[in-house]
Amino acid sequence: MKNYRTCGFCWTNTRYSLMTGEEATINYDSFLKVGEKAGAKCKQFFTARVYAKLLNGDPYGRISIMQFFNYVMRKVWLHQTRIGLSLYDVAGQGYLRESDLENYILELIPTLPQLDGLEKSFYSFYVCTAVRKFFFFLDPLRTGKIKIQDILACSFLDDLLELRDEELSKESQESNWFSAPSALRVYGQYLNLDKDHNGMLSKEELSRYGTGTLTDVFLDRVYQECLTYDGEMDYKTYLDFVLALENRKEPAALQYIFKLLDMENKGYLNVFALNYFFRAIQEQMKLHGQEPVSFQDVKDEIFDMVKPKDPYKITLQDLVTSSQGDTVSSILIDLNGFWTYENREVLVANDNDSSTDLDDT
Repeated sequence: MKNYRTCGFCWTNTRYSLMTGEEATINYDSFLKVGEKAGAKCKQFFTARVYAKLLNGDPYGRISIMQFFNYVMRKVWLHQTRIGLSLYDVAGQGYLRESDLENYILELIPTLPQLDGLEKSFYSFYVCTAVRKFFFFLDPLRTGKIKIQDILACSFLDDLLELRDEELSKESQESNWFSAPSALRVYGQYLNLDKDHNGMLSKEELSRYGTGTLTDVFLDRVYQECLTYDGEMDYKTYLDFVLALENRKEPAALQYIFKLLDMENKGYLNVFALNYFFRAIQEQMKLHGQEPVSFQDVKDEIFDMVKPKDPYKITLQDLVTSSQGDTVSSILIDLNGFWTYENREVLVANDNDSSTDLDDT
């Protein structure tokens, strides 16, 4: 952190900065003069390239000193974190295996005040929960290792290290996968589903997940494709399942779901595949006393939404490109998801009415 302190001293002791409204700014000539004062160790930050990156439409071509300060802090943090992660790279190849990342996070726990309340007996489950997110999203080919460069480039480490903030809001904790409340929620759901308390989930137990409206056909595919032990799912496999269903807009989640929908492993979904899964939705509708919706109508809507390159086939790339993958998957695998889609206009109208009522009060 010595470099950062040196730069910080120069900012606070320079006469070159100017105030624009409430924000301190600096022009390029003054920027270079501060760089000279900062010395050789800070030279890498005082370049034309860095200055150009931080230009943000100032009429006089100045940059914000605070933005520059944050940029330097980020670069220093990345450098230190790269060194920290590299210590766990046993093979020295620029990758971390699952066990390497588990060791890194396990040793990180005591440094994160927001995790102070975790029982040590829960540490192994917490580490498993945290590591799974990295590997689910950053190791789509399931090679068992992740580039350190990819770990640094994604936002997951930011989320994890956000737990150093002792005053992190309840809302921020609830939306952060790595927080104690989030990890306890996911693990608590797993325990609640495990009715026979054998530490594993059968298909029948998993059928109660969420609103309990995932179709049997989809769950059959989960147990056919995912790693199970004597037909039951362990916690690690469950985490992949949860990450996929809670992040259906993300390409990695869509890849997980697409593999389940692509029964014949053709690399695309045709009308037969769509009909196969939607038939289970129609059956659930009958069980709930609802009039089943015509598959022909739904099929047309799906193809209209996705607009695939081939008018008769929908690929994973089509789903990702269309930004409708989450809607399509929900329609095909979850009665509640289909109901939400089918009644979207009514739900929007109700939301608008509620907003109007609040405004009136």
